[in-house]
This record gives sequence, C-alpha cells and structure tokens, in this order.
Amino acid sequence: MKRSGVKRSRLKRSSHQAALPTGTAIIYKFRMISLPLLPISTPTLLLYAIAAAAALVYLPFMVVVYGRVQAGFDLASPRALFDKLPAYAQRATWAHENAFESFVLFAAAALMAYVTSQQSAVAGWAAIAYVTARLLYPLFYILNVPIGRSLMFATGSLSIATLIGLSLLTVN
Repeated sequence: MKRSGVKRSRLKRSSHQAALPTGTAIIYKFRMISLPLLPISTPTLLLYAIAAAAALVYLPFMVVVYGRVQAGFDLASPRALFDKLPAYAQRATWAHENAFESFVLFAAAALMAYVTSQQSAVAGWAAIAYVTARLLYPLFYILNVPIGRSLMFATGSLSIATLIGLSLLTVN
C-alpha cells in the first residue's frame, strides 16, 4: 500500500535494537545515556574499581593504628583497647568495619556487570562514583561530619544498585 506522497527513509536498526520488546524501549534509552567517554573500556574499569575498593577498605585502619599507638596498644588484648581509643579512632574503626560490609556488595555488583559485559558509560561512571564515595566516606566519618558521611554512603549504595540494575536488565 502506497502512502500519499510521503517518502520515509528507512533507518537501519541494529539487530540488538530490533530484538527489543516494546516495553524495554525506555530502559534501552536509559542504558544509552550519553555520558563523557571513559579512557578505558567499562569491563576493564570495573576490575580496576574492585581492586581500588579492596585497597580502600584499609584506609581507615591506618588511623585506627595511630589511635592504638596513642592509647598504648596491648598485644595481649587488642579488642579491650577499643574503649580507651580516642573518639576519632573509634569512628575510624566503625568506618573500617563498614568498608568491609560495603565492599562485599560492590564486588558482587561489579562482577555482575562484568559477567553481563556491561559496555555503557553509566556502568563505568557508577564504578567511579562508588570508589570516590568510598574514598571520602571514612574521611567524613573520622572528622565527624554526619551529612557528608551519609551522602557518601548514599552515593555508594546508589552506585551498587545501578550496577545490579543494569546487569539484571541485560539478562532479562
């Protein structure tokens, strides 16, 4: 059937676009948000982010060690020393413990994104945001800046949720 004088140019659609069900068109557009390009591939960035996050787990522990030295570290009962630590060293201990809890979730989310071959800049920037937030989180915690600490915790959590969400969208 011929349309009245209107010529439509047919755009080539990639096989990935053609295979998308109608309900996922909005999600597909979200995954293709144009963010500044990253200098390395997203899968490589995810692996570097996991390594950086693992190293950042021990950042607050350096402050804990300094506080232990100030309080008179006792090798016979290191856990009993906690009550004698200065307030900043106690907060550093809590930041260190929180870093372990957060790292487990991030490592799982980043590996999910890696296994599902995430190539979007959104995944890369989520990994960068997580590492940045986890760099700043213990600083705000140790310096007793609750709003900064809470914002960094929320940023890290949102980054984890983004990586998990992108991975689940890819497999469904």
